[in-house]
Amino acid sequence: MAAAKQVMPSEELLSPFSRLFSLPGQDCFNIITMGCKTEGNAHAIIEGLKNTLINHPRFSSILETGLGEHNVKAKWIPTTVKVEDHVIVPDIDPNIENPDQFLEDYTTNMALSPMDKSKPLWEFHLLQLKTSYAGSVAVARFHHSLGDGMSLMSLLLACTRKTCDPEALPTLVVPKKSNARHICWSLIAWFWFIVRLLFHTVVEIFKSMVIVCFARDNATPLKGKPGATISVNKFIHRIFNLDDVKVVKNAMNMTVNDVLLGTVQAGLSRYLSQRFDLNKTSKSRKILEKNSIYGVVFFNLRPNRNIEDLAKMMEKGSKSRWGNSIGYVLFPLWVRLEEDTLEYIRRAKSTMDRKKLSLEPIFSFALLKFTMKVLGLKALKNLVHSIFSRTSVIFTNVVGPDEEISFFDHEISYIAASSCGVPQGLTIHIQSYVKKVIINLAVDLNVIPDPHHLCDLIIDSLNSMKSAVLEMDSHRLEV
Repeated sequence: MAAAKQVMPSEELLSPFSRLFSLPGQDCFNIITMGCKTEGNAHAIIEGLKNTLINHPRFSSILETGLGEHNVKAKWIPTTVKVEDHVIVPDIDPNIENPDQFLEDYTTNMALSPMDKSKPLWEFHLLQLKTSYAGSVAVARFHHSLGDGMSLMSLLLACTRKTCDPEALPTLVVPKKSNARHICWSLIAWFWFIVRLLFHTVVEIFKSMVIVCFARDNATPLKGKPGATISVNKFIHRIFNLDDVKVVKNAMNMTVNDVLLGTVQAGLSRYLSQRFDLNKTSKSRKILEKNSIYGVVFFNLRPNRNIEDLAKMMEKGSKSRWGNSIGYVLFPLWVRLEEDTLEYIRRAKSTMDRKKLSLEPIFSFALLKFTMKVLGLKALKNLVHSIFSRTSVIFTNVVGPDEEISFFDHEISYIAASSCGVPQGLTIHIQSYVKKVIINLAVDLNVIPDPHHLCDLIIDSLNSMKSAVLEMDSHRLEV
């Protein structure tokens, strides 16, 4: 019996979060859709995966949960992978009437179907389907126990190459470092930064704990009925121009993320006003102002690395850090009927700047890890449930390649990502790719019965913001 407790050298114990995501009823999946410009070639993808993805230990191991056997620890057990069993090519009618609707339905059914845990927990579906945005589509499904969404997306991008240079890895946009300053000014700035960091950390963590322990979102159309089981059962995505976002960004001297988050707030405000059947009167404004709505915004806690370092994760014996390493902040959404549509962006920036200038993301990760190690899986499960039951929206934003890429000789036209398995009625994931922005909504249709309309309102809000800044610039020129 004692031998059963041992872990072989080639085996790896599950991290606390991998154990959480592998519990019965807690299965979470990351769904990544890649639109290809040409018809899909299953053989090329299979051969490509054999030389890349399965070289990563997690993608060539079986998940042993240890449930029901007290003497067996949860761990990853290496196994031989038959890639052909993980690449599915369904038979699709080439003359299908509505390919976009078919893709939405197929992705939803795939995401909600159980995954065979007797083999590594990943799969690719190659759809020979021409949609509005692509000549064929590849949909990848990864179990969340394999790693967080940022890690999985980065690993997938490390399998791609630049279209203009088939031997070169993609170029990812990285934050610009500030210029060097005079030593005295740097010391003063550093001291002031520490003071602000400590202040905002204490304030934001206090707010976060109050929300988790006591607060709760008001009953709005973004929340399910009390006691109802919420689960994602619909995925949709839309594509718009990144240059439109940059027009607003440059005019307001803000970041792309500020503009996107502000756009989401504006779209949600319009959506709720329509669901409440409100107009822009003072009474209508007060109805919306009474609603306290919180969102969960995830942060990647890993330092920025070159794409070359990510590619090394798939080399045998790679020691690169891997797993679920994400923090979160609880974000109070500015849901109001504003005459000035740019106010949503200003509010988003103001709130997010405070969140960024705090250690709340690191604290949230540490809190989950501490709860798991000290109080156990059941306590962690209850804490996660408490977080999502007190919020209405999940928001994530990932920066993609700034040059066109190919996935095993398939030129990519867009990348859309999302997740399912979290008890939340609305998840908004935004992914950039070259000059495009892809917004993906994962919704519970019992909560959001008209996700296409919500998506339209978000994009319409961006167009209104672009018009507002252009009009503002024209007035400046006249003056």
